[in-house]
Amino acid sequence: MTGGGRRPVGAAEARRANRAWWDSDADAYQAEHGDFLGDVDFVWCPEGLREAAAGLLGPVTGRRVVEVGCGAAAASRWLASQGAVVVGVDLSAGMLRQAALAADRTGVRAPLVQADAVCLPLRSASFDIACTAFGAVPFVSDSAAVMHEVHRVLRPGGRWVFAVTHPMRWIFLDDPGEAGLVAVHSYFDRRPYVEYDEAGRLTYLEQHRTLGDRIRELVDAGFVLTDLVEPEWPEGHEQIWGQWSALRGRLFPGTAIFVAHKPESRQPAQA
Repeated sequence: MTGGGRRPVGAAEARRANRAWWDSDADAYQAEHGDFLGDVDFVWCPEGLREAAAGLLGPVTGRRVVEVGCGAAAASRWLASQGAVVVGVDLSAGMLRQAALAADRTGVRAPLVQADAVCLPLRSASFDIACTAFGAVPFVSDSAAVMHEVHRVLRPGGRWVFAVTHPMRWIFLDDPGEAGLVAVHSYFDRRPYVEYDEAGRLTYLEQHRTLGDRIRELVDAGFVLTDLVEPEWPEGHEQIWGQWSALRGRLFPGTAIFVAHKPESRQPAQA
């Protein structure tokens, strides 16, 4: 990184930067975080909350599940190991290559699709569950479009669960130490955080939405929000992941997990 800050970014520029970043960083990301995430495991967040313990998706055996922004697809493989019928979708060929390597290592496989989360190449009303742990939603320019796409591919009664950086973290510097305990940014500054190279080309970005923004996106897409999980930092967990640390995690949340569902279809009233 040559420089960084906050500025508006168009959808096409964001898509190019996201794809290029995750393609180039896939190997390094897995080398750094692969042991924590596992090859066949569903870890929701740096706090270490696992789906096996949390059960946020409900029963998965026999259910059709799409992981949106699957990365190396450890969660998809875990879901497959639990008897789900899973498809993993990601924009990055580099991350999907890591997913294929992990499938070869473990023998646990799920179909993988390279696609943008704002335009899923999936049939409408074809899945029972959609999920993602920090995939797609924090990076795309139009996360509201992701909500609409997920709503489209879910069957009535389907569940949508996604984890993102807790919006209040955007008030603070991206620092796991004491400097990260001081509020310096406006919570209402929705410009994305960006990094760029010496030529001024965008190389990385993350998008910020407030809690209210996220809820409105869900409601506008037709979802009913049933829970908002803010995982607490567990005792004895001292691992640092980027700006996540025990120092900060014991004081304020680092992750927000939204649990929502698509309402059941209603039959028209009889005259």
